[in-house]
Amino acid sequence: MFDCIIVGAGPAGGSAAYHLAKRGRSVLVLDRDALPRYKACSGGVSPAISQWFEFDFSPVIEEKVTQIRYTWKVGDPVEASLDTPEPMWMVQRDKFDHYLIQQAQQVGAEVRDQTAVQGIEFKGDHWQVNTVNGPVAAKYLIAADGAKGPMAQWLGFSAHQSRMGAVMEIPTTTGPQAQFDFGLIKNGFIWSLPKGDRYSIGTGTFRGGEENLSKALTEYAKKRGFDASQAQIHEHPMSMWDGDSQLHGRNALLAGEAAGLSDPFTAEGIRPAIFSGMKAAESIDAALSGDVNALSGYSATLQAEWGKDMAWAQKLSKIFYRAPGLGYKVGVKRPSATSKLLKIMCGELRYADVAGYALKKLSGGLIRG
Repeated sequence: MFDCIIVGAGPAGGSAAYHLAKRGRSVLVLDRDALPRYKACSGGVSPAISQWFEFDFSPVIEEKVTQIRYTWKVGDPVEASLDTPEPMWMVQRDKFDHYLIQQAQQVGAEVRDQTAVQGIEFKGDHWQVNTVNGPVAAKYLIAADGAKGPMAQWLGFSAHQSRMGAVMEIPTTTGPQAQFDFGLIKNGFIWSLPKGDRYSIGTGTFRGGEENLSKALTEYAKKRGFDASQAQIHEHPMSMWDGDSQLHGRNALLAGEAAGLSDPFTAEGIRPAIFSGMKAAESIDAALSGDVNALSGYSATLQAEWGKDMAWAQKLSKIFYRAPGLGYKVGVKRPSATSKLLKIMCGELRYADVAGYALKKLSGGLIRG
């Protein structure tokens, strides 16, 4: 009988396991894949996550981005320097996720990979988790099995908004510059990020109908002059924040993409996943100590400390991607706007600090148009 079983060994699961085991709780992490495993992700990580851990992430940081280049259909460039105390981190998710899990193991968490979960049953005062390798039991569960995982549905939660994303991995080195292109897809943008021995070109849609993302990535790579003959394209769902929702159930919590926490304007997912894992651990630790309101407090905390800001991000997303050409002209090309967006992506600013002015500028342009 464990204190907590965590399903999923990504950033949310690893963060929850680390913080819960560090508090002396017995923790079991289950993952269906063999670790380390590839994850379709461009790998941009806010350095703000370092404040939540007592170890150094430098062994798994492939690049630190200091230069940003924005383009409109690969032209009309805007160059910017990242004016933050710490540059944006670029990671390879197989290494990054496994490193976080290893830190959790060092403080006492048990990890079982290649252990797919087949179902769950509540047994009066604990959960039985049925796996391909037999049943295991715990007083509490954390569902951190991502946008495609079944845990949220099995626990009775409503499905979160899901949009499609895609990542093209190109084996090449490019230097510490990140690039963001607007206009090649109607309802989103394309980002390209250096990750050591590879370059990740990613895209996603944020409103309206879905598009042929693989075709858009191939076209973009060709326009940039990349040799995509050895590239691999991986399509995947992105579980976006679409309004405050209950993230706690009977002796169970949702974390990461299973909770639908990705940024609806930029698709940032690693920082909210790690934040939710940390807060889930705090709540379950409190529940194990007898706090009957601990799990409901988790939902309230995520709404107050993440959801409130994501409401602004969602408003920006709906207006910006409705008329991205205007957004590029009155937003991205303004030096002050570019600086603020970069600080948001690095965790130095919140959307609430800038969204009111940005919405006014974008709405004014739409009215005049």
